[in-house]
Amino acid sequence: MLLKKTLNRFVLKKNPKKNDKPANALPLGRKGRLGFSVYAAAVLCFCCFSIPAFAASDPLGVVNNLSDFIFSLIRAIGLILLGWGVVQVGLSFQSHDPSQRSQGFLTLAGGLVVTFAKEILDLITAGP
Repeated sequence: MLLKKTLNRFVLKKNPKKNDKPANALPLGRKGRLGFSVYAAAVLCFCCFSIPAFAASDPLGVVNNLSDFIFSLIRAIGLILLGWGVVQVGLSFQSHDPSQRSQGFLTLAGGLVVTFAKEILDLITAGP
């Protein structure tokens, strides 16, 4: 009998209110619980289903591929500038505006330089 009273007092702790929340807990609500469960599921998926990425056998090949990709993007921007320069020069001849004509030729020249930037850099760094 003494053991039962001791267990009831210290281990079992019967709580008539059945209020398990701490006094300073913020109410989360249904949307908050749903958002937290989605976040926890996403973190769990990222941790459990991630696949290790192994490096390629030739690290210089990877750098060269990245360099080719970046220079192709630069070439595309250069071609856009080149086209815009041609349009500006054409409009300047139509409107007889010399300042627009000089601006068009500058844009045309800039587009040529940007389009052929890789070839220009190769010529500069190649040496004799």
